[in-house]
Amino acid sequence: MSKPILVIKFGTASITHANGDLDETVIAGIARQVAELHQQYHIVLVSSGAVAAGKQYMKEYEGTISQRKAAAAIGNPLLLSKYSRYFAPYNIAVAQSLCERQHFSNRDQFLQLKRTYEELWANNIIPIANENDVVSSLELKFSDNDELATLIAVGFGASLLLFSTSVAGVLDREGQVVPQIDVIDKTALSLADKEKSALGLGGMVSKLTFARLATRMGIRVVIFGIRTNDGILNAMAGKTGTLCLPQPCSMPARRKWLASGSLVTGRILIDAGAQQALESRHSLLAVGVKEVVEKFECGEVIEIINEDNIAIAVGRAKISSDILETNHKAQNTEVAHADDIVLL
Repeated sequence: MSKPILVIKFGTASITHANGDLDETVIAGIARQVAELHQQYHIVLVSSGAVAAGKQYMKEYEGTISQRKAAAAIGNPLLLSKYSRYFAPYNIAVAQSLCERQHFSNRDQFLQLKRTYEELWANNIIPIANENDVVSSLELKFSDNDELATLIAVGFGASLLLFSTSVAGVLDREGQVVPQIDVIDKTALSLADKEKSALGLGGMVSKLTFARLATRMGIRVVIFGIRTNDGILNAMAGKTGTLCLPQPCSMPARRKWLASGSLVTGRILIDAGAQQALESRHSLLAVGVKEVVEKFECGEVIEIINEDNIAIAVGRAKISSDILETNHKAQNTEVAHADDIVLL
């Protein structure tokens, strides 16, 4: 690509008032700041807010799955209309991109999505992505739009991922912004407030979790407050928010997709010896598997967890879980080849 890729995610609480109405002052500010960056970057905006915008038109809204889907159907055109209105003075057109989990788990569909975005960028159009809540199934949905933004950033090779929040960044125990996190480890994750907002699905736990994945894939991440003065521009300049430093990563695109975009369908628990083998870049053998936690078929992507119940890798299975359980003591039965395993 001729320009670096920038992904900016806006949560529901960032762009709405407490009653769920879209905050047009915030959206106008987003358009103004993004317009300044438009010539320097290929930009993707990932915006929540459709359900919050649409639910006010429904009678006796209680947040059931069917009501959320209906609210999203109402709110999606309202949301895009507002963005279109405020980008228009800068002669920037926007395009709606309603995504489903399968668009990332199926590599052919993912590559088609990437080509579509590249066509939009070639015509100076900014795609605005959101989950397709109207049709997404519970089992195959994104955990929230933080995940969607991360999958786009990792899959498209973004250099920078911004997460906007309703607060100024990641806060320490005294309520002060942590300016920089070198590595997102247990200590960093413990800073996150476990509470979710009344309007959105995510929270700081979600942002730090997906920032951890993005930084491990070599992407710089900033978590910032959208309501701070020139929040986006100052976050880009390192003046506000929390910078999460990227880690060294030389992984090819296909393995990055495997680590982030592929849909995990199974889960296995391995012993310490098998974990050491994976960390030494060896294949996973059946003898090192202690338990099949969730069943899977040959060719599906599985999550590999250690004895502390921590996900340490994902891999593409060479055998089904049924065959694994039948042959788990066989020394040379290969569960996943080293080339199809990505350490997390």
